[in-house]
Amino acid sequence: YTKRDDNVCNFLEGGSLIGGSDYKLIYRHYATLYFVFCVDSSESELGILDLIQVFVETLDKCFENVCELDLIFHVDKVHYILNELVMGGMVLETNMSEILSRISEQNKLEKQETGLAAARAVSAVKNINLPAQLKEMKLPDLPQA
Repeated sequence: YTKRDDNVCNFLEGGSLIGGSDYKLIYRHYATLYFVFCVDSSESELGILDLIQVFVETLDKCFENVCELDLIFHVDKVHYILNELVMGGMVLETNMSEILSRISEQNKLEKQETGLAAARAVSAVKNINLPAQLKEMKLPDLPQA
C-alpha cells in the first residue's frame, strides 16, 4: 500500500538516496506489484512509463497473469525478459511479439540442453564399469588390530 494517491504523477525527482538531483524514479502500480525504474534526467518520463507497460504485459504473457510469486521464484526468467528490453541503459526492444518470440526460442534451447544433459548423464552411468573401477583403485591397506 502506498500513501501516494492514485491520481498523482508517477515521477519522483531524485535526491541523495538515489544519486542526486540528476536522477528520478518512475514507477507504475499494478494490483499488488510496483515496478520502479531509476533513470537520469535525460530520459523521457512517458517513454519509461510505456517501457514499464511493455515489461508488465510481457511478464503477464509469460507467466499468465504475473504475481509476486512469479517474480520471486522465476527471477532468472524476469531478468532475461528485462534484458530483452533494456541492456546497458539502452532500450533494445519494445515490440512485445518480438520479445515473446525470443523468449520462446530461449525456452526451446533450455529444453534441448536439459534433454542433452540428462541423456549424457544416463549414458555416463551406463558406461561405468563399477567392479573394474573398484579393483583398479589403489586403496591403502587397513591396519590390523
